[in-house]
Amino acid sequence: MWSPWQLVYRTAFGCMVLEIFIHNVAQGLNVCMSGSATSCEECLLISPSCAWCAQEEFGRARTLTSRCDLSQNLQKRGCEAHNIESPSSTTMVVKSEPLSSKGSGPTQYDVIQIMPQKISLNLRPGDQTSFEVQVRQVEDYPVDLYYLMDLSLSMKDDLDTIRNLGTKLADEMRKLTSNFRLGFGSFVDKNMSPFSYTATKYQDNPCNGYKLFPNCVPSFGFRHLLSLTDKVDRFNEEVQKQMVSRNRDAPEGGFDAILQAAVCKERIGWRKEAFHLLVFATDDVPHLALDGKLGGLVQPHDGECHMNEKNEYSGSTKMDYPSLALLGEKLAENNIYLIFAVTKRLYVIYKNFTALIPGTTVEILDQDSKNIIQLIVNAYNNIRSKVELTVWDQPEDLSLSFTATCQDGQPLPGLRKCADLKIGDTVSFNVSVDARGCPAPGTQQRFTIKPVGFKNRLEVSVDYRCACGCTDQTQANSSRCSSIGQYTCGTCRCDPGYLGARCECQEGEAGSMYLSACREAEGKQICGGRGECSCNQCLCYESEFGKIYGTFCECDDFSCARHKGILCSGHGECHCGECKCHAGYIGDNCNCSTDTSSCVSDDGKICSGRGSCVCGHCQCTEPGAFGDTCEKCPTCPDACGTKRECIECRLFDSGRLSDNQTCQRLCKDEIITVETLKTEDPNAVLCLYKTENECVMKFMYSEHANGMSVLTALKEPECGAAPDAMTVLLAVVGSILLVGIVLLAIWKLVITVHDRREFARFQSARCRARYEMASNPLYKQPISSHPIETDFIMYGKSYNGAAH
Repeated sequence: MWSPWQLVYRTAFGCMVLEIFIHNVAQGLNVCMSGSATSCEECLLISPSCAWCAQEEFGRARTLTSRCDLSQNLQKRGCEAHNIESPSSTTMVVKSEPLSSKGSGPTQYDVIQIMPQKISLNLRPGDQTSFEVQVRQVEDYPVDLYYLMDLSLSMKDDLDTIRNLGTKLADEMRKLTSNFRLGFGSFVDKNMSPFSYTATKYQDNPCNGYKLFPNCVPSFGFRHLLSLTDKVDRFNEEVQKQMVSRNRDAPEGGFDAILQAAVCKERIGWRKEAFHLLVFATDDVPHLALDGKLGGLVQPHDGECHMNEKNEYSGSTKMDYPSLALLGEKLAENNIYLIFAVTKRLYVIYKNFTALIPGTTVEILDQDSKNIIQLIVNAYNNIRSKVELTVWDQPEDLSLSFTATCQDGQPLPGLRKCADLKIGDTVSFNVSVDARGCPAPGTQQRFTIKPVGFKNRLEVSVDYRCACGCTDQTQANSSRCSSIGQYTCGTCRCDPGYLGARCECQEGEAGSMYLSACREAEGKQICGGRGECSCNQCLCYESEFGKIYGTFCECDDFSCARHKGILCSGHGECHCGECKCHAGYIGDNCNCSTDTSSCVSDDGKICSGRGSCVCGHCQCTEPGAFGDTCEKCPTCPDACGTKRECIECRLFDSGRLSDNQTCQRLCKDEIITVETLKTEDPNAVLCLYKTENECVMKFMYSEHANGMSVLTALKEPECGAAPDAMTVLLAVVGSILLVGIVLLAIWKLVITVHDRREFARFQSARCRARYEMASNPLYKQPISSHPIETDFIMYGKSYNGAAH
């Protein structure tokens, strides 16, 4: 039998539970109220839209989680605005100096190419904030170029070609910058077995016994020959002193040399205020990390400078080759652009390297390096025509997304680079930052945004707004909490062993009058079968899979969709059975990326304009289109038009692409020139167009099984010879005469046929007349007599004056 006060308490508590249930159903899924927040700080972590009511008299008969709700809902339920804790993220620009317009001159040490330079962020987890970054490629910027050459035996003809390279290259580069310096280094491979010849007879001359070239110098890992200098004649002198060497295997030790040239800044002479170019010339593939184990080198490369007093790499026979990741890190750390100058057969291999090493480009080198100067100039112009942002030291709990606005003024979400720029152009990037959680109190994070190859950078400091202002007014052993708990932000934090909104219950108390308050609905299990009811509240069990929470233990953080066995694909947080995706990801299991940078083709279009970007991958919608960015489509209506521009700029240096120096970047297809075009290939498309000289250019477009596009074109357009005036006149007169003769012949033929038909008709009639006279019995031949004396005959009678 219940006492009156128990009956009133039970009824009131049941009404409270019913009110919360009806409110949740009416509002739909409310992530704030469905979470497990029992304090202001926990509430702020659930969602950026959640707010906490710190008002003392708010929700006296409600559960602790009812204080965490949407701000507007809290106000509707009676919480005054000044008692609502709902901080937001803020951005403050600390340093913002204007962009420079010129790189050389008296201000070259203070050149600014990125704005702003320092920013301070105050982030609330989940509350995204953004800021804008502007970048400019200034004019006449100083250039340091270090030429790193493969001196293995196969490069002997290349060495002969570049003996006067310094003077010619300096003349060309001074057209682009007034402040140019040049340096030189060489490499072969590790001087140890199995990479080089190590037998006694080869120690001084690895070419001993080699008939084609009997004399050469011992192999070496890397040798620095000339520090960066504006005296280009010294470059020619050093090159003329060099001799080739000979190693045993085909791959070279070039990556050892690249890393030393990047990190030995003082020896090489890299200037902080200059544009750094490292030209890597070779005709073979490089050794990679772990190849050193073939020679017993198990120590990984440490990424440090190891140059001895002879300016040679002293760690060549002590450490393994560097990895691609280490190489990219050191190049970016020292603001160095790497240019791979390789022969045509190696282009695809080194092109794949550029995707793994930021700030690198690849150009095709002639077999004897005759095109090296134009190659360097083209690569420099190509590098200077684009801007790409990189992020350094990004904290793990921060998500960054970029939107580029290039020269056309159109925002490109998911992109952090712009191309086809001119010197002096300014581009902007919108950077959105989102914090996924809170570090330890007082923690301050930093990260850096830096354009590839630039010395300037944007430093971003990050503070976190994870604490509530109401915690400053915490009261220990407050009377509001039965003097056995802390009163903070409108709630009680009870001492161990006590429970309840006012710490009025002790752990272990249970009774049938309290059990109904722990059921989500009549007939359901107490606390959903995943907890115990104590003092009108569900105490949820611990689970090895994660956290169980909720008013009735109905929620957890491990029952969400998975992708490849990973909860929310690792790109989201599980909240009560639903994945809340991090910035940049969508989908039920957060496995779909919204980043479109991997879908951008070389011409800057999403999926080449032939498809859509879905989850970071192109889905080609144009029939016949294929490739990672739908760039291949021999049967598309625009295929011939697209390839025509490459034919024009590559073969004839004309067309739209010849002016903005994007031909080498956009037109990487193999072009084969022939005298006569064969059209038997069923997988090839015949394309033709009319040139400015009214000639017709023909070419075939096909895709090979290896993924390469091949264009087979005529060496010269087909042009008809201009007609001779006399020939035209004679042809016209002859045509008129011929037409007249033909018309006369036709007329004669018609008349002849007509006459013959009439004559035949006459002959037929004549024959019929003869037949009738011969066969008629009544017919008698008429007889006529003519006497001499007869004067005349009349009516069958003769009159001559006498009667008969």
